[in-house]
Amino acid sequence: MTTIQDVARQADVSVSTVSNVLNGRGNRMRPDTLARVEAAIGLLGFRPNKLARQLKTGQTPLLGLLVPSLANPMYGSIAREVEAAAQERFGYRLLIGSTYRDQAKEAAFFEDLLDHGVRRVIVISSLADEQHFESAAARGMSIVSYDRRAVAGRPASVGHVTPDNFEAARLATQHLIDQGHRRLAFATVSGLTLSRSDKIAGFHAAAEAAGLHKDARVLDGGALNEYGDSVIAEVGRTTGLRLGSDTERPTGIVALNDLLAIGLMAGLRETGLRVPHDVSVIGIDGLFLSAVSNPTLTTVQLPIREMAHAMVEQVMTPWTGSGTCELVFAPAGLIERGSVASPPTADRKHQAHKLHTAKPSV
Repeated sequence: MTTIQDVARQADVSVSTVSNVLNGRGNRMRPDTLARVEAAIGLLGFRPNKLARQLKTGQTPLLGLLVPSLANPMYGSIAREVEAAAQERFGYRLLIGSTYRDQAKEAAFFEDLLDHGVRRVIVISSLADEQHFESAAARGMSIVSYDRRAVAGRPASVGHVTPDNFEAARLATQHLIDQGHRRLAFATVSGLTLSRSDKIAGFHAAAEAAGLHKDARVLDGGALNEYGDSVIAEVGRTTGLRLGSDTERPTGIVALNDLLAIGLMAGLRETGLRVPHDVSVIGIDGLFLSAVSNPTLTTVQLPIREMAHAMVEQVMTPWTGSGTCELVFAPAGLIERGSVASPPTADRKHQAHKLHTAKPSV
């Protein structure tokens, strides 16, 4: 088996010079020396022993990604972008685990990752308590938390990257208002994570600014079961079924995310209600599924790629400045599709007005 010493002899350099090339420090040497080392590596077919390197450094080139549930395609989209950035920029592979937003499971994952030499972890959590993050960071782990803001007064040992959930929900609600909707609702699940609270606040802010706060309601679809986000579409469907018999049902609904919105539309359809003719629905995420749902879903697009790349950069180059390390990304925009239209009452008034003002044909 070819060794690093064999490469050094072939290139007529020291072992430390070969080591510098293997560890990405070739810019420190003369170009002709770098070329000789790279040629020797290729000629001999040398591949460094990653296990030996891990034993020596106590680290492995793996990036941990902890998500609430792999069943939610949103987290699959984020994982794809995180993996691409980690591999292309830093040569790191991705190791994924599901936590179901359970603090004990998150803490246990940190222990396992530390034991296996993983020192860089991105966590999608939005739980209010991050003390277990800080404990792992104190032991040498670089951690970035997604989908929640930093807490004022807490140490800056944990980085934060999040979409502007308040603005995303406000933008979605404003779109319904602009279409003429006056009876509004925000559909969610039980449990107020920080991101859900921000979205509800954005929904209420838009309704209040339009003078519609009295007719704005939150539709709680109930708690998720042990499978976490994997059943969120079913929660949306159940909410839609309940609205079928609600004589005061809203005409415009903002859903917590696209997955819940797709389930909500299915439930409404089962009751005989038509989307968007009877009820308009808008999601938040921008999932690929929203373009093929029935009807196609109007949604607020989050900047997934930009946030994923920012998380990778942040976890690979930990924050060393003062204060908190927090990046908040504005929504990428609103994608208008087939699930939103003017409310039924507005349609009838508009049609009556046209009939009243139409001139008789000659």
